[in-house]
Amino acid sequence: MEILQPAQWKRPRGYSHGVVARGTWVFVAGMVGWDNACEEFDSVDFVDQARRALENIVTVLEEAGARPEHLVRLTWYVTDRDEYLSSLERLGQVYREVIGRHYPAMSVVEVKGLVEPGAKVEIEATAVIPDGEGEPGRPAVFRENGHTQERGEDT
Repeated sequence: MEILQPAQWKRPRGYSHGVVARGTWVFVAGMVGWDNACEEFDSVDFVDQARRALENIVTVLEEAGARPEHLVRLTWYVTDRDEYLSSLERLGQVYREVIGRHYPAMSVVEVKGLVEPGAKVEIEATAVIPDGEGEPGRPAVFRENGHTQERGEDT
C-alpha cells in the first residue's frame, strides 16, 4: 500500500490525500455506535459512538482476515459538523487507540440525519488485503517528492 502525497501540497493530519493498493478488497457497510448485538447505542456521546463505530469496523475487517492497517478509505457521516469539530482532540485519541497511526484517505460529510434513531455518526470503510498477505502485515509506505519510506510515527 502506498500513501500518496503530492509534492506541492501540505501534508494532512489524520488522513491521507490518496492511497494506492493492490489485493483483495473488503467493503464495510456504514457502521454506527451500536453494541455488539447491533440493537442499541451504549452512549449518546459523539466520541463514544465514533469509538464503537470504529470498533465495529475492526470486527468486520477481522471476519475478512483484514486489519486496520489495510484500510484505504473511510467516509464519515456526521449529524452535527460543530460537534465533530469540537471533538477532534478526543476523536483523534480514540482513533489512534482503535485504528492506530494508520491514516487512509478520508472524507467527513455532514448529513441531515441518519437512518438509526439516536445515531450521531456513521462510518463506511474500504480495506485492501495485500496480494500474498498471510504473513504479518506490511507497513504502509509513504511517497513524497519521489522518495518512499515506511509510514511511521513521524509521517
